[in-house]
Amino acid sequence: MEEIKKELIKFQSERDWKKFHTPENLAKSISIEAAELLEHFQWGYDYDIDEVADELADVLNYCFLMAIELDLDVKEIILNKMEKNAIKYPPKRDIS
Repeated sequence: MEEIKKELIKFQSERDWKKFHTPENLAKSISIEAAELLEHFQWGYDYDIDEVADELADVLNYCFLMAIELDLDVKEIILNKMEKNAIKYPPKRDIS
């Protein structure tokens, strides 16, 4: 994850884009890119995996940039959320 973080910061810095990457703008961009990802599944299951991968990468890039901007550890927030979800959605048990 550190390598991804370093590469994203380098890419952002080389283009002087940090000034545009406010939490609000990044949240908008995540939503926009997620909608572009969804477009590939709009009319069925016939999709181009390479195009889907590109759109998914855009979503993930903006998510990572938002975590960087907010000084959040991606691994930590994912694991914390999984703990909460495990409590909220325990495994189903066979009662029979």
